Amino acid sequence: MENERELVARAKKGDQEAFGVLVEANQGRIYNLTLRMTGSPEDALDLSQEAFLNAWRGLDKFQGDSSFSTWLYRLASNACIDFLRREKRRRDISMTVSLDDEEEGRQAELPDHRQSPQGELERRELREDIRRGLMSLSEEHRQVLVMREINGMSYAEIGAALELEEGTVKSRIARARLALRKILVKDGNFSGAPSSIT
Repeated sequence: MENERELVARAKKGDQEAFGVLVEANQGRIYNLTLRMTGSPEDALDLSQEAFLNAWRGLDKFQGDSSFSTWLYRLASNACIDFLRREKRRRDISMTVSLDDEEEGRQAELPDHRQSPQGELERRELREDIRRGLMSLSEEHRQVLVMREINGMSYAEIGAALELEEGTVKSRIARARLALRKILVKDGNFSGAPSSIT
């Protein structure tokens, strides 16, 4: 199996098969990012495709200062923020949950049959409260929380993806966590104790 650098070099020369391997290696993480940013499976799919299309068109601009996957995260994240800003101008973001969203959440997580139905219901409600809380945050705060808490990226990786200093990333994440906690406490979902997002 070729490494990422070799695949990028081949793709830069117009090798679509090499680019296809890069897409396959990254499509799950990119879709997860766009889904958490938008809350809509359809929009997430469109934005994932937009990010990959932008990557293909902009390959000659990719210098290799960061990994290809980090560069791709930046493209996807920027596509999401642009999309959300356009949507906000057109209408308020809907906080309703479609059946598709609920089904998507079930598919993404393997069921734990050891848990009681009551415990599963509580966990599902908590995930939904957090999803609604995330959708209430600013695009910038939602972006860093999704990258850090849900996708497990390091501060350095987030900084590279967003072209921010590591200290800026840390303070933005701290402010985002505080903002999310305030939303959840205000809505009566938490007592204010720190909690993991996932």
